[in-house]
Amino acid sequence: MRIFSIFILSLIYQITYSQIAEKHDSLFINNNDSLYEYSDSTIYNENDSLEAENADSLLLLENEKFKEAEKKFEKIILSDSAYIAQLENLVSVFDLTYNEKVKGFINLYANRRRNQVGNMLGLSEHYFPLFEEHLDKYNLPLELRNLPIIESALNTKAKSKSGAVGLWQFMYATGKIYGLEINSYVDERMDPVKSTIAASNFLKDLYKIYGDWTLAIAAYNCGAGNVNKAIRRSGGKRNFWEIYYKLPKETRGYVPAFIAANYIMNYYKNYNITPKKIDLPLKTDTILINEFLHFQQVSEVLNIPIETLRDLNPQYKIDIIPAKIKSYTLKLPVEYIDQFIYLQDSIFNYKDSIFFNDKNRTIAPSSTNENSVYTNAPSKNMVAINYTVKQGDNVGLISNWYNVNTSDLTNWNNIHKNRIRDGQKIVIYKNKNVAPNFININKMSFAAKQKMIGKDVAEPKTTTKASTNSNKYVYYTVKNGDNFWSIAKRYDGISGTDIMKLNKITDEGSLKIGQKLKIKLK
Repeated sequence: MRIFSIFILSLIYQITYSQIAEKHDSLFINNNDSLYEYSDSTIYNENDSLEAENADSLLLLENEKFKEAEKKFEKIILSDSAYIAQLENLVSVFDLTYNEKVKGFINLYANRRRNQVGNMLGLSEHYFPLFEEHLDKYNLPLELRNLPIIESALNTKAKSKSGAVGLWQFMYATGKIYGLEINSYVDERMDPVKSTIAASNFLKDLYKIYGDWTLAIAAYNCGAGNVNKAIRRSGGKRNFWEIYYKLPKETRGYVPAFIAANYIMNYYKNYNITPKKIDLPLKTDTILINEFLHFQQVSEVLNIPIETLRDLNPQYKIDIIPAKIKSYTLKLPVEYIDQFIYLQDSIFNYKDSIFFNDKNRTIAPSSTNENSVYTNAPSKNMVAINYTVKQGDNVGLISNWYNVNTSDLTNWNNIHKNRIRDGQKIVIYKNKNVAPNFININKMSFAAKQKMIGKDVAEPKTTTKASTNSNKYVYYTVKNGDNFWSIAKRYDGISGTDIMKLNKITDEGSLKIGQKLKIKLK
């Protein structure tokens, strides 16, 4: 009667969960390329090398280098009683059954794939604390941290032929169901944090159906629908080993591999396996990004290898954080966090005209550079004029001289944030019938210059003492609307370039309100 009640309860869960479960079925049914499709009668034959190869749960890391290195070690095979005793000593909510199937995977991990296990032990130092934190948060067994070992070999960018992606090997549909963003820029199936949260919710839902963790992870592999079919075909039995032959082939090896993974991650020292050093920083922190950012900008300004950025942020598919409508995170080694905060304006502005070409941070074509210009005249009445930017020029002044809109001037020349530099070549399309409005800038008052570019700021006055003493420095506090040109014009004989060189500033668009500038009077 109790078994019948449990079965009825599972059917209720199945009905309420059916739409999700059906989509989950595709998660690993067609994922035979990366896991366990093999013949149970031959896989554990030590002499059958082909079947042993197919049984490799670490397929994603397999290569000839590992094979050659592993030949140098003598196999260590214990007695059945020793394996049983060791498994019984593990504290676990899982049924860590020992049989010939489990033994086959233990020997595979401990001997034939020992170097790959060493590689994963090194990766586990980086990923296991993350897994355990979220498994504990969702009140799930911590042993589930070993599930990505048999799913992806702890490879964040693992991709199966059937389309499963990431540490936890989510299919597209299942990832979307559990809130993972997947688009041209971002694939959160490769985000270690968000994919772990999604997997935790998925596993928690599966446990609600079965009330048994072994069946839950079997369903994680082949889908709840296939496990339910196996239960029905077995007459309502709910023990994994009793429904074993009713399950898909890959799932029959999945649970034994999970038991063996738990074993080897606890007893690897008995087999003289050592964790390999992985070039990933253990201490990291995250920065919230609110506008488009290219990894190359961060890499070159902070002098951090771009591969490190990719390894820590594998969810960004083309090295771009597309923070336009919403914010995204950037994970960095802790030693770079303060530098990023201090230099963030310089980072976002660095070569931005190369990576992005407009105010909406549209990706620029590879041929675009900071000197790219609009090549077709806007109308028949317009004539093109090539102009070389001179010291003291700015976009507002040039637009006023030629009677054109500032926005048009910036669009014609791919100018971002109105930043131009001395010597830059730009094109101006002026009306044929309107003469340029040239004015001698040097004879204009400060207030007139500010008014010309749309600012109404009173000209500050410097003290006579400061103006006449050529051996002293003064300090200026940047105010709203300031730029190097406008500040330089407050002091006789000083140029914006002088101020930038003295203060070791290379980016003319990096001024901040409240910033102190040192100025040497002439």
